[in-house]
Amino acid sequence: MSEFPGLLNYWLVIVMMMTGFYAMISRNNLIKKVIGLSIFQGAVYLFYITAGKVFAGTAPILEEGFSNYSNPLPHVLILTAIVVGIATVAVALALIMRIKDAYGTVEEDEIQHQDKIR
Repeated sequence: MSEFPGLLNYWLVIVMMMTGFYAMISRNNLIKKVIGLSIFQGAVYLFYITAGKVFAGTAPILEEGFSNYSNPLPHVLILTAIVVGIATVAVALALIMRIKDAYGTVEEDEIQHQDKIR
């Protein structure tokens, strides 16, 4: 049980991923699906940041007295992923607005029902 606090971030990642995944597959509301996608993306960010952390690591600047250095690449990749995630959410919400204008609803089953009638 002494290792549990060290694995807390990984448990949080699992809970966040499953929450986001459940929200994406179980809800019919398109906005709730986008929120689930954002939660899932946040879990991926947390996972990469957690995996990239080196215990007692310093910035990768050569100085005397330091032997453990943290790799900055995972953190840089997460910055890029955050920008892509924000753009994805923005495009998804813009598409949902267009769907709302065209169908009058954001519920997936109602949209599919209207498509069958047409």
